[in-house]
Amino acid sequence: MNLQIDHSSDKPLHYQAEEVLRKLIEQPEYKEGKLLPNEIALSEQLKISRNTLRQAINKLVFEGLLIRKKGYGTKVAPQRVLSGATNWMSFSQEMKMLGIEVWNFELHLSWQLPTDEIAAFFGIEKTRRVLTLNRLRGTKEAPFVYFTSAFNPAIPLTGNEDFNQPLYDLLEKKYEIIVKTSKEEISARCADEIIASKLEITPEDPILLRKRFVYDTTNLPVEYNVGYYRADSFTYTIECTR
Repeated sequence: MNLQIDHSSDKPLHYQAEEVLRKLIEQPEYKEGKLLPNEIALSEQLKISRNTLRQAINKLVFEGLLIRKKGYGTKVAPQRVLSGATNWMSFSQEMKMLGIEVWNFELHLSWQLPTDEIAAFFGIEKTRRVLTLNRLRGTKEAPFVYFTSAFNPAIPLTGNEDFNQPLYDLLEKKYEIIVKTSKEEISARCADEIIASKLEITPEDPILLRKRFVYDTTNLPVEYNVGYYRADSFTYTIECTR
Protein backbone atom coordinates (compact mmCIF):
# COMPACT_ATOMS: atom_id res chain seq x y z
CA MET A 1 0.00 0.00 0.00
CA ASN A 2 1.37 3.39 -1.01
CA LEU A 3 1.35 5.59 2.09
CA GLN A 4 1.64 9.31 1.47
CA ILE A 5 1.00 12.62 3.18
CA ASP A 6 0.42 15.91 1.38
CA HIS A 7 2.94 18.26 2.96
CA SER A 8 1.56 21.20 0.97
CA SER A 9 -1.89 20.80 2.51
CA ASP A 10 -3.23 23.04 5.27
CA LYS A 11 -4.49 19.94 7.05
CA PRO A 12 -2.31 19.19 10.13
CA LEU A 13 0.25 16.44 9.61
CA HIS A 14 -0.87 14.42 12.61
CA TYR A 15 -4.43 14.43 11.29
CA GLN A 16 -3.26 13.25 7.86
CA ALA A 17 -1.18 10.55 9.54
CA GLU A 18 -4.28 9.45 11.43
CA GLU A 19 -6.21 9.16 8.15
CA VAL A 20 -3.39 7.09 6.64
CA LEU A 21 -3.40 4.75 9.63
CA ARG A 22 -7.17 4.30 9.45
CA LYS A 23 -6.85 3.18 5.81
CA LEU A 24 -3.86 0.99 6.61
CA ILE A 25 -5.55 -0.99 9.37
CA GLU A 26 -8.47 -1.79 7.07
CA GLN A 27 -6.12 -3.99 5.03
CA PRO A 28 -6.87 -7.72 5.54
CA GLU A 29 -3.35 -8.63 6.66
CA TYR A 30 -3.44 -6.12 9.51
CA LYS A 31 -6.95 -7.13 10.56
CA GLU A 32 -5.62 -10.68 10.78
CA GLY A 33 -2.91 -9.70 13.27
CA LYS A 34 0.10 -8.53 11.27
CA LEU A 35 2.12 -5.91 13.13
CA LEU A 36 2.10 -2.39 11.71
CA PRO A 37 5.40 -1.09 10.30
CA ASN A 38 7.61 0.18 13.13
CA GLU A 39 7.47 3.87 13.97
CA ILE A 40 10.90 4.68 12.50
CA ALA A 41 10.12 3.10 9.12
CA LEU A 42 6.61 4.52 8.98
CA SER A 43 7.64 8.06 9.94
CA GLU A 44 10.41 8.00 7.32
CA GLN A 45 7.99 6.78 4.66
CA LEU A 46 5.51 9.54 5.50
CA LYS A 47 8.31 12.09 5.95
CA ILE A 48 7.08 13.21 9.35
CA SER A 49 8.61 13.16 12.83
CA ARG A 50 8.09 10.20 15.14
CA ASN A 51 6.34 12.51 17.59
CA THR A 52 3.80 13.46 14.92
CA LEU A 53 3.25 9.82 14.01
CA ARG A 54 2.98 8.83 17.66
CA GLN A 55 0.28 11.47 18.16
CA ALA A 56 -1.78 9.81 15.43
CA ILE A 57 -1.16 6.33 16.82
CA ASN A 58 -2.14 7.46 20.31
CA LYS A 59 -5.49 8.67 18.96
CA LEU A 60 -6.28 5.25 17.48
CA VAL A 61 -5.09 3.49 20.62
CA PHE A 62 -7.41 5.72 22.66
CA GLU A 63 -10.31 4.78 20.36
CA GLY A 64 -9.58 1.11 20.92
CA LEU A 65 -8.60 0.47 17.30
CA LEU A 66 -4.93 -0.27 17.96
CA ILE A 67 -2.98 -2.08 20.66
CA ARG A 68 0.61 -1.05 21.34
CA LYS A 69 2.97 -3.11 23.47
CA LYS A 70 6.45 -1.92 24.39
CA GLY A 71 9.13 -4.11 22.85
CA TYR A 72 6.59 -5.90 20.65
CA GLY A 73 4.91 -3.46 18.30
CA THR A 74 1.53 -2.11 17.28
CA LYS A 75 -1.33 -4.09 15.84
CA VAL A 76 -5.06 -3.84 15.19
CA ALA A 77 -7.16 -4.48 18.28
CA PRO A 78 -9.47 -7.51 18.18
CA GLN A 79 -12.93 -6.68 16.91
CA ARG A 80 -15.22 -5.71 19.76
CA VAL A 81 -18.93 -6.21 19.85
CA LEU A 82 -20.57 -2.79 19.67
CA SER A 83 -24.02 -2.39 21.13
CA GLY A 84 -26.15 0.69 21.48
CA ALA A 85 -29.18 2.03 23.25
CA THR A 86 -30.91 3.96 20.46
CA ASN A 87 -32.81 1.04 18.91
CA TRP A 88 -32.37 -2.14 20.92
CA MET A 89 -32.03 -5.52 19.25
CA SER A 90 -31.72 -9.12 20.27
CA PHE A 91 -28.21 -10.53 20.54
CA SER A 92 -28.67 -12.46 17.28
CA GLN A 93 -29.82 -9.30 15.50
CA GLU A 94 -26.86 -7.31 16.88
CA MET A 95 -24.42 -9.94 15.64
CA LYS A 96 -26.08 -10.19 12.23
CA MET A 97 -25.89 -6.41 11.82
CA LEU A 98 -22.16 -6.56 12.61
CA GLY A 99 -21.58 -9.45 10.23
CA ILE A 100 -20.53 -11.77 13.07
CA GLU A 101 -21.46 -15.45 12.90
CA VAL A 102 -22.80 -16.52 16.28
CA TRP A 103 -21.41 -19.73 17.75
CA ASN A 104 -23.26 -21.52 20.55
CA PHE A 105 -20.86 -23.21 22.97
CA GLU A 106 -23.45 -24.19 25.56
CA LEU A 107 -27.25 -24.31 25.79
CA HIS A 108 -29.02 -25.54 28.89
CA LEU A 109 -32.71 -25.44 29.91
CA SER A 110 -34.09 -25.94 33.39
CA TRP A 111 -37.11 -25.13 35.56
CA GLN A 112 -35.96 -23.11 38.55
CA LEU A 113 -37.45 -21.26 41.48
CA PRO A 114 -37.20 -17.52 40.84
CA THR A 115 -35.02 -15.08 42.75
CA ASP A 116 -36.72 -12.21 44.55
CA GLU A 117 -35.99 -9.87 41.63
CA ILE A 118 -37.32 -12.27 39.00
CA ALA A 119 -40.47 -13.02 41.02
CA ALA A 120 -41.11 -9.29 41.48
CA PHE A 121 -40.55 -8.58 37.78
CA PHE A 122 -43.06 -11.22 36.66
CA GLY A 123 -45.41 -10.61 39.59
CA ILE A 124 -45.41 -14.26 40.65
CA GLU A 125 -44.95 -16.25 43.85
CA LYS A 126 -41.44 -17.42 44.66
CA THR A 127 -42.77 -21.00 44.76
CA ARG A 128 -43.64 -20.94 41.07
CA ARG A 129 -40.88 -22.32 38.88
CA VAL A 130 -39.82 -20.47 35.72
CA LEU A 131 -38.20 -21.78 32.56
CA THR A 132 -34.56 -20.71 32.56
CA LEU A 133 -32.26 -20.72 29.54
CA ASN A 134 -28.48 -20.56 29.93
CA ARG A 135 -26.39 -19.96 26.83
CA LEU A 136 -22.68 -19.47 26.26
CA ARG A 137 -22.16 -17.64 22.97
CA GLY A 138 -19.47 -15.98 20.91
CA THR A 139 -17.54 -16.35 17.67
CA LYS A 140 -16.14 -19.61 16.34
CA GLU A 141 -12.80 -18.74 17.93
CA ALA A 142 -13.97 -18.16 21.51
CA PRO A 143 -16.99 -17.35 23.71
CA PHE A 144 -17.45 -13.80 24.94
CA VAL A 145 -20.86 -13.72 26.61
CA TYR A 146 -22.80 -15.95 28.99
CA PHE A 147 -26.57 -15.37 29.12
CA THR A 148 -29.16 -16.41 31.67
CA SER A 149 -32.79 -15.85 30.67
CA ALA A 150 -35.88 -16.44 32.79
CA PHE A 151 -39.30 -16.41 31.08
CA ASN A 152 -42.68 -15.35 32.37
CA PRO A 153 -44.65 -18.52 33.24
CA ALA A 154 -47.68 -16.83 31.66
CA ILE A 155 -46.08 -17.73 28.33
CA PRO A 156 -46.87 -21.40 27.59
CA LEU A 157 -43.24 -22.41 26.95
CA THR A 158 -42.62 -26.12 27.52
CA GLY A 159 -38.84 -26.32 27.23
CA ASN A 160 -39.14 -28.53 24.15
CA GLU A 161 -38.88 -25.63 21.73
CA ASP A 162 -35.92 -25.18 19.40
CA PHE A 163 -33.89 -22.53 21.24
CA ASN A 164 -31.14 -22.65 18.62
CA GLN A 165 -33.25 -20.26 16.53
CA PRO A 166 -33.44 -16.54 17.36
CA LEU A 167 -35.36 -16.28 20.63
CA TYR A 168 -37.74 -13.46 19.73
CA ASP A 169 -38.55 -15.06 16.38
CA LEU A 170 -39.52 -18.20 18.29
CA LEU A 171 -41.78 -16.30 20.68
CA GLU A 172 -43.48 -14.44 17.84
CA LYS A 173 -44.02 -17.38 15.48
CA LYS A 174 -45.04 -19.97 18.06
CA TYR A 175 -46.80 -17.90 20.73
CA GLU A 176 -47.58 -14.56 19.01
CA ILE A 177 -45.49 -12.74 21.62
CA ILE A 178 -43.98 -9.64 20.02
CA VAL A 179 -41.32 -8.01 22.17
CA LYS A 180 -41.20 -4.23 22.06
CA THR A 181 -39.46 -2.65 25.05
CA SER A 182 -36.18 -3.38 26.79
CA LYS A 183 -35.15 -1.64 30.00
CA GLU A 184 -31.47 -2.16 30.73
CA GLU A 185 -28.93 -1.90 33.52
CA ILE A 186 -25.19 -1.92 32.78
CA SER A 187 -22.57 -2.44 35.46
CA ALA A 188 -18.94 -3.53 35.76
CA ARG A 189 -17.56 -6.16 38.09
CA CYS A 190 -14.92 -8.84 38.46
CA ALA A 191 -15.58 -12.33 37.14
CA ASP A 192 -16.16 -15.06 39.69
CA GLU A 193 -14.71 -18.52 39.13
CA ILE A 194 -17.80 -19.89 37.35
CA ILE A 195 -18.15 -17.01 34.87
CA ALA A 196 -14.37 -16.85 34.36
CA SER A 197 -14.24 -20.53 33.43
CA LYS A 198 -17.05 -20.13 30.92
CA LEU A 199 -15.60 -17.00 29.30
CA GLU A 200 -12.06 -18.44 29.34
CA ILE A 201 -10.64 -15.63 31.43
CA THR A 202 -9.04 -15.40 34.86
CA PRO A 203 -11.11 -14.93 38.04
CA GLU A 204 -11.12 -11.26 39.01
CA ASP A 205 -10.75 -10.19 35.36
CA PRO A 206 -13.23 -7.38 34.52
CA ILE A 207 -16.57 -8.19 32.93
CA LEU A 208 -19.60 -6.13 31.94
CA LEU A 209 -22.95 -7.20 33.30
CA ARG A 210 -26.04 -6.23 31.34
CA LYS A 211 -29.54 -6.86 32.70
CA ARG A 212 -32.47 -6.68 30.33
CA PHE A 213 -36.09 -6.42 31.38
CA VAL A 214 -38.08 -7.24 28.24
CA TYR A 215 -41.76 -6.43 27.65
CA ASP A 216 -44.16 -7.22 24.80
CA THR A 217 -46.49 -4.84 22.96
CA THR A 218 -49.08 -5.12 25.75
CA ASN A 219 -46.44 -4.28 28.39
CA LEU A 220 -46.41 -7.88 29.66
CA PRO A 221 -43.03 -8.79 31.22
CA VAL A 222 -41.61 -11.46 28.92
CA GLU A 223 -37.95 -12.09 29.75
CA TYR A 224 -35.53 -11.34 32.55
CA ASN A 225 -32.09 -11.58 30.95
CA VAL A 226 -28.60 -11.23 32.42
CA GLY A 227 -25.55 -11.17 30.17
CA TYR A 228 -21.96 -11.50 31.39
CA TYR A 229 -19.61 -10.07 28.75
CA ARG A 230 -15.84 -10.23 28.48
CA ALA A 231 -14.80 -6.61 28.96
CA ASP A 232 -12.16 -6.89 26.21
CA SER A 233 -14.77 -7.95 23.65
CA PHE A 234 -17.76 -5.69 24.25
CA THR A 235 -18.39 -1.96 23.96
CA TYR A 236 -21.71 -0.32 24.83
CA THR A 237 -22.47 3.03 23.23
CA ILE A 238 -25.10 5.58 24.21
CA GLU A 239 -26.18 8.34 21.85
CA CYS A 240 -28.06 11.29 23.33
CA THR A 241 -29.64 14.12 21.36
CA ARG A 242 -30.45 17.44 22.95
